[in-house]
Amino acid sequence: MSAPGDVPPEILDQLRPICRRLPEAYEEPAWIGVRWRIRKRTFVHVYTPRQERHWAYARHPIAGEPPTLMTFRAPANELLGLTANGFPFFRAEWGRNVAGALLGDHTDWTEIAELITDSYCEMAPKFLVTRVAPPSPEHLIRSAPSTHVG
Repeated sequence: MSAPGDVPPEILDQLRPICRRLPEAYEEPAWIGVRWRIRKRTFVHVYTPRQERHWAYARHPIAGEPPTLMTFRAPANELLGLTANGFPFFRAEWGRNVAGALLGDHTDWTEIAELITDSYCEMAPKFLVTRVAPPSPEHLIRSAPSTHVG
């Protein structure tokens, strides 16, 4: 098992408020990185893969560093459209509806908030799904992608 230290703190700072607003969602350490769950179902998992185990991701370094990955559930009818164009999205090697995103300075956190919400809705009991509110405007403004060119 690993610790949240495997995931850059600035990425956890973006993901935590998104996940905390979802009914009964909770965070816990995963075998690598961090995951958020509803009941006993994981709806988002974020980690920095070890190159020796996940060599396929080594070809996607972000600013020369190993990538930080987020896996999540996507509605089956949206999976192909989401992953067809490639970077930063990909289809995971397991599960019928599992997608992934490479996270970093390029990340559109508004889109990530929507994808996490969709993933939660795929995994949560229907009575909890009815309680899901859209991401708050304050979070979306605060977490807009950086336009800094450097």
